[in-house]
Amino acid sequence: MEYDVYIQTCPTRLVLDRLADKWAVLVLGKLDEQPVRFNQLKREIDGISQKVLSQTLKKLERDGLVSRSVFATVPVTVEYAITPLGRTLTSTVAALTRWAEENIEAVLQAQQKYDRSA
Repeated sequence: MEYDVYIQTCPTRLVLDRLADKWAVLVLGKLDEQPVRFNQLKREIDGISQKVLSQTLKKLERDGLVSRSVFATVPVTVEYAITPLGRTLTSTVAALTRWAEENIEAVLQAQQKYDRSA
């Protein structure tokens, strides 16, 4: 079957929707470094709520991009890691975050210019 993201019913749009989510990009970026526990992710991704982090991890796990491992400790330890499929996205995620950091000044200037003329 041939896929075309420009066709409304194409299932590839589900992937684009997931990757267009800032929280998914940030989680994948953190997991690229090493497997991480839930609370560590929450601490390292400033501004993310527990609920949103939990929802994001579940979606990424469902898509096969993140794995969840439970360890029988007291209390139970849960660790998240990037999967081999998720690893295929790491350079793309890194490039996107790097672009945002390198170009934010130009974007902010463009927004101010637009807002002044509107």
